[in-house]
Order: sequence, then structure tokens, then C-alpha cells
Amino acid sequence: MIFIDAALRKETPYTPIWMMRQAGRYLSEYKETRAKAGSFLNLCQNVELAAEVTLQPIDILDVDAAILFSDILVVPYEMGLGLEFLAGEGPKFQNTIRSIEDLNQLREGASNRLDYVYDAISSIRSKLSKDKALIGFCGSPWTLATYMIEGEGSKTYTHSKKMLYANPKLLATLLEKITSELKAYLENQIKAGANAVMIFDSWASALEREAYLKFSWNYMKEIAYDLKKKFPHIPVILFPKGVGSYLDHLDGEFDVFGVDWGTPMELAKAKLGNRYVLQGNLEPARLYDYEAMEEGVDRIISVMGREAGHIFNLGHGMIPDLPRENAIALVQMVRQKTKR
Repeated sequence: MIFIDAALRKETPYTPIWMMRQAGRYLSEYKETRAKAGSFLNLCQNVELAAEVTLQPIDILDVDAAILFSDILVVPYEMGLGLEFLAGEGPKFQNTIRSIEDLNQLREGASNRLDYVYDAISSIRSKLSKDKALIGFCGSPWTLATYMIEGEGSKTYTHSKKMLYANPKLLATLLEKITSELKAYLENQIKAGANAVMIFDSWASALEREAYLKFSWNYMKEIAYDLKKKFPHIPVILFPKGVGSYLDHLDGEFDVFGVDWGTPMELAKAKLGNRYVLQGNLEPARLYDYEAMEEGVDRIISVMGREAGHIFNLGHGMIPDLPRENAIALVQMVRQKTKR
């Protein structure tokens, strides 16, 4: 698999490419399948439909890796927080974690109640071409904790930051619980057939450096260390969004560092490129215009070259109204321009 070879810094015939949120609303096929599911949560829990939307970008774009279609919030959902996805508003939990009493209400063993994820992985892997990789994933402990504390997405993280500074022991206990579940969750994904796993730290930029390293990065490192110890052949990808100014302080035992579009690729290469394969980091909005897209591709290739050490991706997820023909062209463009 070219993606796995690249993630382990082996020589490849070209730079592999896949895209975050490559299964999504910019594809009419996705919207049709989503309508069949009835709700977003149903789509995540329906093995057949989750497999269908995971495979759509492989058939349409011919990317080098599929990423499991699911949601990071299925873990707190199975920890006992009622969850619904409201149109135009995003995810909302029925309960929040604001006290030790709330925390004690969480159910243990969430990873044992996520068979629909593992079954989807097995189904996808059985249908996926042998030369295409399947990526499993989860949200970072910090990102999941913010949703559980706030009850929804947030721009200010008021309750989460209040807990961090006023009751750090409570936050640490919550993060430890989530970390334990995520270790088992990703291990089960690997056993089900995932060829690599990725941890998304979507709200990394919410914290100042010292707080970030202590309350987020260290837990991601712990998960990665645990996985690499058990599955040394499985690439682990970490993607902390918005921490470009903290790169000097990031370390750990993992394989691939996801670079967001706000972090210059030159900086990421200088700080981390000798230790980790870099993944990224085209600004997704460049796909609105072919010339802008090609300019961005050329810039990234001029920094990363054609040698081992790079996986091409966007610096964040696909935007719902991006033209699919440009997404298709991007895959072909990267292959042609990076051919060894």
C-alpha cells in the first residue's frame, strides 16, 4: 500500500494523497446515502451505509487511502451522554460534565459498545482494493472533553477552561477516562482491519502552550505510545490543528504529523520533518479555483520535494460546496507532479 509505505518513510512511486472529509456533502452520492440513513447518527451506526460513504471517494477520486466514515463523538455518546445532531447547529449533548458527580455518571467500557464501528471497518476492508489503505480514527482526549464539558461546539471554551484552571484535577480525571477508552477503541479498530489510525485534535488551538502540552498533547502521546508498542507496523497520525507556534515542543512515538493550512510547510519541515512524515497542507478553499489549487500544490511540492517524508492532504477538511471536478483533478495533479 503506497499510503502505508509513505507513512513509514519508505520510497514510493509518487506522493500519496487523500483528503480529510473526503466523504462529505460536496459529493451528491454522499447526500443520497445520508438521506437514506435518516439522521447523521444513524449513518454512523449503519454498517452498510457507513461502508458505502467511506468507499465513495475511492471510486470517485481514486485517493490512496479511505478513512472510516464515523464521528469522533460516538465515544462520549457510548460513555452515556445523549447525543443529537441538529440541522444547522451541529452536535449537542443532553448532559454535560461539570462536576465529579457528573463524571461519576459516565459509563465504563464504551469501546465495547462500538461494534458498529468495528463491523464497518471489517466490511470496508473486505471491499477495498488491496493497494488502498484504510484509516481508522478518533478525536483527541482534549477535543472530546471540550464537547462533553460544553455540551456542544464552542468558540470560547468557557466551562472547559474554567475547569482547567479552577479544578485541574477534575479535568485530568476526565481526560484519563477518555484516554483509556480511546486506547481500547483504536486497538479494536486495528484488530478489525484498519491499516493506520489518526487522532484529530480539532480544538488544540484553544489552549496556551503550557496548558496544551499538559492537558492535550501528553494524552495524545500516551495513546500513540501504547499503540506503537502493541502494533509497531501500524502508522499513527497525530493532527493538532492550530499549534504551529508550539512545534519546537512536540515530541512522541508516532509516525505522521498532520500539518494544518495555517502552519507554513517550511516551518513544519524545519521543526519536525527529520523525525516525522508530514501530511498536508493545502488550504481547502484553493479548490474553488483550478489555478489557485495548482499554485498551492506547486508551493507544497517545492518545499517537500518528491522524496519520502510527505503525504499530500488538505490542511483541514473538504468544504461542502467545493467542486468535485477540482477534487478529482487534485489527485491526478499530485500524482503527475510527484512521480519519481
